[in-house]
Amino acid sequence: MKNSEIVELSTNDLFDKIEDTKAHLSKLKLNHAITPLDNPNKIKEARRLIARLMTELHKRNMKGE
Repeated sequence: MKNSEIVELSTNDLFDKIEDTKAHLSKLKLNHAITPLDNPNKIKEARRLIARLMTELHKRNMKGE
């Protein structure tokens, strides 16, 4: 997901996307612990997506104050 797409999301969509991505990340980590993933970079991509989503959420909170 690109930053331009993240900016277009509403605040509620950001919260939902963060929770979904965190659940997906934990599932990826569990699967990787049991059997190695074909592409372990998916874990890194999920972490970075969460960070980008949370950064946008933080920006919006700072603008609101």
